[in-house]
Amino acid sequence: MESKKTTYTHRFLARIVLEAKTPLAVGSGDKNIMTDSLIATDVNGLPYIPGTSIAGIIRHAIDETHGKKYSDAFFGFQGGPKDGKGSEIIFSEAKMIGADGGPIDGLRNIDWDNQYYSKYKELPIRQHAKIDHRGVTVKAGKFDEQVVFKGTRFCFEIEMVSDGNNFNLFEDVLNQIQSEAFRIGSGTRCGFGEIEIVSCITKQLDLTKPDDLDFYLSKSSSLSECWNGDKKENKKEESKVWTKYELTLIPEDFFLFSSGFGDEEADITPVKASYIDWKSGRPEIKEDAVLIPATSVKGALAHRVAFHYNRLNKFFVGDENAKVGNENKAVQELFGYENQSEKNQKRGNVIFSDIIESKAGKDKILNHVSIDRFTGGAIDGALFTEKTTFGKGQEFKTIILVKSEVLQKEDKVKESFETALTDICKGMLPLGGGVNRGNGVFTGSITKNGEPLK
Repeated sequence: MESKKTTYTHRFLARIVLEAKTPLAVGSGDKNIMTDSLIATDVNGLPYIPGTSIAGIIRHAIDETHGKKYSDAFFGFQGGPKDGKGSEIIFSEAKMIGADGGPIDGLRNIDWDNQYYSKYKELPIRQHAKIDHRGVTVKAGKFDEQVVFKGTRFCFEIEMVSDGNNFNLFEDVLNQIQSEAFRIGSGTRCGFGEIEIVSCITKQLDLTKPDDLDFYLSKSSSLSECWNGDKKENKKEESKVWTKYELTLIPEDFFLFSSGFGDEEADITPVKASYIDWKSGRPEIKEDAVLIPATSVKGALAHRVAFHYNRLNKFFVGDENAKVGNENKAVQELFGYENQSEKNQKRGNVIFSDIIESKAGKDKILNHVSIDRFTGGAIDGALFTEKTTFGKGQEFKTIILVKSEVLQKEDKVKESFETALTDICKGMLPLGGGVNRGNGVFTGSITKNGEPLK
């Protein structure tokens, strides 16, 4: 009986190392007494990224860029008994890069006393509070989540079965990963999930050739085993779907993004972050870096966008069209909204990135006392102190991506958003806490797709 020959005579392989440029939040779906959301960890207790997460993100990105029919050609689709199709592309899990620069795959004896690994025994927890249009916390709107340090590196592999004629499809997958809009995990609209490709090697195998077949059969499935291939140029792909704004912030003096806690010196302290630095070729831990949460920038922008949208459309006080918060049309279009019904929810169309940088700014403790408006004297027991960051002259840069189709609508949404960004750069929209006490005034500049915003 003659054996049937397979049409998949080729294999396309890629081995990718990526680095988290902002904290990552790839949740496990579990919680504990310390946090509402735990990150996914592997058998060694180290962070990892499931292959299903990577595959889902890439497929969604390709759907947005080329359409669902295009991605169905190699990701497959579910149909009836006779018209379904399996995926032609396979993703491995992304395993963390260890202190020696190699991926940690499989059960290992982790040296938790090592300075690098010891940091991963207790990962950072980010606090969140839902703020309404009046700038106050919504009842029961506080939650927190565990995140992975900025600078953490992961390695994963991609394999595609082929007849040898569709390497362009494989290239599209790799290009999506290099896109500036590519984000991993949750919280991508709140500053998390930005990544950068550190290295990418590829290999095309023709299994009808003995040498290629031997390579494929002897290749280990473990990420700890390296292999040689063609190095793909690390180039950020400009997205046709997203418009890129680059915001440069320069503090006028003090700013405060609160940690929500006090210490032995002050009642209110700034939030700080640790991150991993690979400039020396080995991971180095940087402590007490300045953190400007993207949620703080997002919240201020959303509030000011609603103001400008109402102003530009002449919706003034008393007009039923003068909406604020999530009821404002521009806020809905840009930042999305939520409702009790899942059918009435919309994902945001703006992607933010946290700012985490080591700067020379120093913390300063400021004393405050609440004054009785009638007597002009201090209210008993109303003395408090806050620890702020003095960053005059320092530069902080962040990227904001907006769906281009939203900006093309002729209903003042783009003008409202860009005017709000300009307000920040003019010092007219302070950021962070204590803005009524003089904190958080920034100036700076904004570019749109590389050109100064006019």
